[in-house]
Amino acid sequence: MKLSSNDIDTLSKVAIKAAKSAGELINTYNNSTVSVLRKKGGNSLASQIVTEVDFKSQELILKILEPTLNRFDLALLTEESHDTKTRLEKDFFWCIDPLDGTLLFSESSFGYSISIALISSKGIPLLGVIYEPIKGNLYHAIQNKGAYKNNIPWSLKSNLETKPLQFYYNKSLKNTKVFPKILKKLEKLSENLDVHGVHLNETYGAVINACMALENTPSCYFTFPKEIEGGGSIWDYAATACIYKEIGACVTDVYGNPLDLNNPKSTYMNTKGVLFTSDVKLNKMIQNIHRELN
Repeated sequence: MKLSSNDIDTLSKVAIKAAKSAGELINTYNNSTVSVLRKKGGNSLASQIVTEVDFKSQELILKILEPTLNRFDLALLTEESHDTKTRLEKDFFWCIDPLDGTLLFSESSFGYSISIALISSKGIPLLGVIYEPIKGNLYHAIQNKGAYKNNIPWSLKSNLETKPLQFYYNKSLKNTKVFPKILKKLEKLSENLDVHGVHLNETYGAVINACMALENTPSCYFTFPKEIEGGGSIWDYAATACIYKEIGACVTDVYGNPLDLNNPKSTYMNTKGVLFTSDVKLNKMIQNIHRELN
């Protein structure tokens, strides 16, 4: 089935409604005691914990998106449900993270969000919607129609003359032996870019890490490949990948290839890593850092 431009606009509006509704639900649990459980999913605490709110958020999102499944012949991939692989049988699928940054949510800290994307069978993001409940910021993008923040056209700001290179990262990367070497490489890179050093930012959920990297440029957010399966999955990067493309930033794996957002073997992205940067030049520089360290 083919989707027209009007179809994608319609689906974008539905996704925005679902994300904002889920955000409102999540806000009702702010500063409340919630049940925290463990699940299989990588070797970090952030990837293993889940709460009742994750499931309630997903249930609400699916209720709103459900009418689109038959109407537009869409499949589903959601974090808190088993991957049925129907995404491999349809031309398009919803990719949903009902609560990215669950650990931060359980700690009542900024950095969690709702993420919804529409992905083609070739792994191309056609639309991406992100809602951050604490500040109420809505980010979204539609293929070939630009990026938006709070429904206003959004563009990158150049801060090369006033800011250091902003580095966003996951806690799992910070805990690796290679992290100090990465910092040294980034310091050297910042000299070549003629910016004022490197600023290490707070570690947020994967989705907000990528959004904050667009809010504060020049910037980078990346994870390097690792042999152990786990960590970030398709739903952690799908919506932001669409936004990066539409805003004119750069998103690839660490080898410079498009992100594989419909891998038939696994939802995990650990084999090739992910690389979000505010521009192409910086993207290539960090690819070089990865090569030098491996």
